[in-house]
Amino acid sequence: MQSSRRLAAIATVLCVSAAFTNADEKALNPQVRKIVDEVSEARIKAILEKLVSFGTRNTMSNQDDPVHGVGAARQWIFNELKSYSPKLQVRFDKYRVKKQGQRVFKDVDLYNVIAVLPGARMPETQILISGHYDSLNMGNRPAGTPAGPGTDAAPLPVGERPPQPTLTLEQQEKNAELPAPGACDDGSGTAAVMELARVMSQFEFDKTLVFVAFAGEEQGLLGSSLLAAKSHKEAVVIEAVLNNDIIGTDTAGNGRMGNTSVSVYSDETLDSPSQQLSRYVREIGERYIPGMKVDTVFMGDRLGRGGDHTPFQWEGYAAVRLSTPNEIYANQHHATDLLENMSVPYTTRVARVNAAVGASLALAPKAPIVMRAPGARGGARGGGTDGANTQANADGGGGGRGGAADGANGGGRGGAAGGAGGRRPGPMISRGAGYDAVLSWRAAGPEDSIKGYAIVMRATTAPYWEQEVYAGKVTTFTLKDVSIDDVKFGVKAIGNDGTESMVTPYVYPPRVKTEIETVQ
Repeated sequence: MQSSRRLAAIATVLCVSAAFTNADEKALNPQVRKIVDEVSEARIKAILEKLVSFGTRNTMSNQDDPVHGVGAARQWIFNELKSYSPKLQVRFDKYRVKKQGQRVFKDVDLYNVIAVLPGARMPETQILISGHYDSLNMGNRPAGTPAGPGTDAAPLPVGERPPQPTLTLEQQEKNAELPAPGACDDGSGTAAVMELARVMSQFEFDKTLVFVAFAGEEQGLLGSSLLAAKSHKEAVVIEAVLNNDIIGTDTAGNGRMGNTSVSVYSDETLDSPSQQLSRYVREIGERYIPGMKVDTVFMGDRLGRGGDHTPFQWEGYAAVRLSTPNEIYANQHHATDLLENMSVPYTTRVARVNAAVGASLALAPKAPIVMRAPGARGGARGGGTDGANTQANADGGGGGRGGAADGANGGGRGGAAGGAGGRRPGPMISRGAGYDAVLSWRAAGPEDSIKGYAIVMRATTAPYWEQEVYAGKVTTFTLKDVSIDDVKFGVKAIGNDGTESMVTPYVYPPRVKTEIETVQ
């Protein structure tokens, strides 16, 4: 009841304070709408048919056969991406992976296939849209044995330990050549990525779009782990990772049916960059595809499982997984994962959600920065901006290198020790005259593309932003008689074309433990 009254009071304040109504800022962008409309179900089906035709795409299968196996599949994906547009920069991202256990039973060459569509205004900022093209047949492993950490094998009963068979090299080689059509897992994700590369490469964006078909997911997220680690080492700015894995079935193994929703997994850290990305997917996806419900799941993945978004989270990037809520476990990692056992229309619907989100982000301004730079003045009651430091929170609190994480709480590698009071540098939010909320921020990218900023709020227990006010093109805004202690605040940038950045939340880093000296 108190929460309802508090939000009602906030809503009244917003109605008085807002320069524009929310409706003024929610019009559909014509370019984004056109991109969504051009995603072709027929082309997705044709891609799936070709992927299945390779027999297997097991990373450990024969790489030299021109028509069968993983080598033939990756070369076809490469050639197909090259054919879409001269603007696409297509390459192999190659690694030599050392033998390690039974998942990687010999040294193997691993190739991610990457197509880059350079941005026009902010090319240094990347948005990744991904899936994994490798497939797997469990072969003669005992039933219920997972193929390795991070893969999509159906979970075992709680408390049950998986058997650990010992296979000879001959058995392993034979298993790698077993039929593994992988239509849903993850031909569906790969087909969506490829179709989006085709459609979106016909347009121009401010930020760089990167379309990735990962290899080695079934052996333990190999390709994505290697690319994510390399990206972090090279200080690549990745604003968002939209990973698509198992987006091909609309009827579950237990008979449950539904083709009007998609699950988006992020993580369990409140207001993390990945959670902010999942909220953005929900808002933009449902705005452009109103018949599709986006269910955000604040978990890293399905219980005990994982996908190619996870390594990017390890490196501090905002990353989510899109997946069907209706899986068929009996087909995953088996010869029955065929095109006739999945729904191409459903895959197309999820691809359109990706198109709307990816295009919106690539056209939108960067998310604002709300964190004070280390050493800036202002403590718990300090209010103003903190100068022109554009390193975007390089030393504390920002979740890695992602654009949306700049100024967000993050959870990765930030963390310069704080000063008095055991605090790291905090967000630019204060109590103003004592009972007002004073919020400040600064632009993270070109300001001439920004129409203005919007402040969002929600109850501390609410999963989604509940109230929004358009503040205009300012960098400080006061909400009269609104306490900063009762609700969550965030800010987002609105582009001249109406596109929106992700929200940057105002989140204080946790207090740093301090040792108290006593007189002996």
